[in-house]
Amino acid sequence: MQKPIAIWLFICCALVFAMVVVGGVTRLTGSGLSIVEWQPLIGAIPPLSEADWEILLEKYRQIPQYHEVNKGMTLEEFKGIFWWEYFHRLLGRAIGIVFFIPFLYFLIRKQIDRPLGLKLLGIFVLGGLQGLMGWYMVMSGLVNNIYVSQYRLTAHLGLAFIIYAAMFWVATGLLSPAKKQQQSETESTYSHLRRYSFYLTLLIFIMILSGGFVAGIHAGKAYNTFPLMDGHLIPPGLFVLEPWYRNFFENITTVQFDHRLIAWLLAFFVPFFWLRCIKYSLSPSAKMACHLLLLALILQISLGVATLLSAVPLTLAATHQAGAMVLFTASLWVNRKLSSI
Repeated sequence: MQKPIAIWLFICCALVFAMVVVGGVTRLTGSGLSIVEWQPLIGAIPPLSEADWEILLEKYRQIPQYHEVNKGMTLEEFKGIFWWEYFHRLLGRAIGIVFFIPFLYFLIRKQIDRPLGLKLLGIFVLGGLQGLMGWYMVMSGLVNNIYVSQYRLTAHLGLAFIIYAAMFWVATGLLSPAKKQQQSETESTYSHLRRYSFYLTLLIFIMILSGGFVAGIHAGKAYNTFPLMDGHLIPPGLFVLEPWYRNFFENITTVQFDHRLIAWLLAFFVPFFWLRCIKYSLSPSAKMACHLLLLALILQISLGVATLLSAVPLTLAATHQAGAMVLFTASLWVNRKLSSI
């Protein structure tokens, strides 16, 4: 009876995946500030007349981004950035509906027990917080800044991945519940692999957050060389800001260097983990998950390098963001398969 619930959660995961990719395109096209109001209900209705469009454009003309980046923008050009942000918000509303209505259905039919119900309720609350976080992020670019705060952008991105992980973990848990291992020696081996895979997933999540800061301060537009950063293994200017910790979030050189460094760490630790896994008698599905994790990392690093060398073109950058979600999913799947043996 729990398979339909798992399928429903996987559908929600797919929608969040799409939401992250569309959000990336919205950021890359500079569309995120095109809608300067938050209207959860009536905001779902797009402009229906030329007068409606003119009102929206006039509101956009009041914010700093218009004056410093898009001054003189025509109505047709405005429509180009408006639709990305509109679809991003519309997709967010759709996710809320797709999650909430089946949740009520399964609850009324008594197919959700108390522990599962609390988990799902927690995910729904996180979804509501994500909507608030999205608007809180947009607010940071409406008054004194031409772009949104990189701190709020990264928090928005990180929360999306947390919601995705929670739904994916609950869904896979319904299909592959954890089992107790009876042989202590074997269990010790699996416990070691589980710890390793958990820390790998944490490192991947940290890399995703560092990518948020790279995007937030447009650090990908600098140092478009690889493997060195404009000829330097360790570039100068890593700690030019005071106090020192600001460099990790506001210094283009440091932010990009950190993102590269985490990628190098994953390039070492993931293959090492893969070699350890294939030595043991894991189930075919567990081994497949490990293979996909390695392949996802190779793909993601390749996309990252190509995006950097090309100075962040839209298609490559959006694919790189999607690749982060694929890599994160693969790591979650490895964790689930290891917890189920």
